[in-house]
Amino acid sequence: MSSYMAKPQEINRKWYIIDATDKPLGRVAAQAASILRGKHLPTFTPNVDCGDHVIIINAAKTVLTGNKLNQKVRYYHTGWVGGIKEIHYNKLMETNPEKAMMMAVKGMLPNNTIGRKALTRLRVYKNDQHGHEAQKPENWTGEIK
Repeated sequence: MSSYMAKPQEINRKWYIIDATDKPLGRVAAQAASILRGKHLPTFTPNVDCGDHVIIINAAKTVLTGNKLNQKVRYYHTGWVGGIKEIHYNKLMETNPEKAMMMAVKGMLPNNTIGRKALTRLRVYKNDQHGHEAQKPENWTGEIK
């Protein structure tokens, strides 16, 4: 008996909605990364991009456990000399919670072409309004603790 290997032309992508209300940021990001990679499917193949589309709604209502909201800091560099910048997560979650969620999911995807392609299938929205009704998305029924 041989193992099944998915082929790119055989992949049928679905759309899922994850509601992030009162759920930890990292747990939601981990579940979204798993769906984007296709690990929830029985036909998962590591070297083929076989994941589904993910819509995360209510990103502004997600929580950071412990004291992370006050202590966690994101550092980035502008590319110029002396261009190191920092932003605290309490300010980031107020101004741009979509970016915090995107960075969390991006860090959980592989750093290769499959991960970059999977990230293009992620949509994050601050509230519960999204414009993807035409794709007939399903609510994600898996448990997010």
